[in-house]
Amino acid sequence: MAEHIYHCSLVSDWTAATAAGEYTVSTRGRTLQEEGFLHASYAGQVDGVLARYYTDVTEPMVLLVIDPDRLTVPLIPEAPSGSQETFPHIYGPLDPAAVVEVLPLRRGEAGWATAGTAP
Repeated sequence: MAEHIYHCSLVSDWTAATAAGEYTVSTRGRTLQEEGFLHASYAGQVDGVLARYYTDVTEPMVLLVIDPDRLTVPLIPEAPSGSQETFPHIYGPLDPAAVVEVLPLRRGEAGWATAGTAP
């Protein structure tokens, strides 16, 4: 069994995806079609991603917990330009069946954090 990966999502985007049968938001404000893949994180990267890209978001958010073994599209660990750290990139639409848990995120003084158990 592969290690779970994580994706930060607006509640509205996740709700739309479950209705449509696929999730196609790559990252905040960018679609799969625009970016070419869906951004995801390993457990130890989630807090940094939330701090770097979502501090000013006021809409409700969730953390999607994804089982890589359930993906129907390629998953490729890649380092962003100028970085040594790799992130999991999902090359295609995310089937909601690959999401094994949806954790609510809460907004606090220090930014976003999982409302339940931390990854």
